[in-house]
Amino acid sequence: MAMAAQFTSKIVVRDAISADENQWREMWDGYCSFYEASVSADVTNSVWARILDKNESIYAVVAQDESGQTLGFANYILHPFTWGKGSACYLEDLFVKPAARGNGVGQSLIDELLRRGKDNQWARVYWMTASDNETARKLYDRYCSADSFVRYTVRI
Repeated sequence: MAMAAQFTSKIVVRDAISADENQWREMWDGYCSFYEASVSADVTNSVWARILDKNESIYAVVAQDESGQTLGFANYILHPFTWGKGSACYLEDLFVKPAARGNGVGQSLIDELLRRGKDNQWARVYWMTASDNETARKLYDRYCSADSFVRYTVRI
């Protein structure tokens, strides 16, 4: 396994903009490959368009180094929920380029969502990962313990 490149610059997290499309798509392809998911070009196009549409509830943030190199992204959905008054933030997709892993990029992306949650009075930020994704779970376990819920998915 290759060692992660050491970072010496500050990580900046900001909203995704149209100029991020090529980098986002490259990382999206890597994310889908990691999960062995086949996502059509039509769906990918729709996701990107919805991220940029201010009338949608799908958003994305990107992490960059000081030189502007994109290192990772987090796609998230804001929605109401029945157990509280504020919005809930579902962190649906998080990806960090392999060369940037282990340098705080994933943590910076999550921390930015938590900061936004506090600033905007979201009730919670939550996410899922594969039970065998040990690398990601080491990061996630720093925030909280996994709960005992089991996911059921009916494909339509």
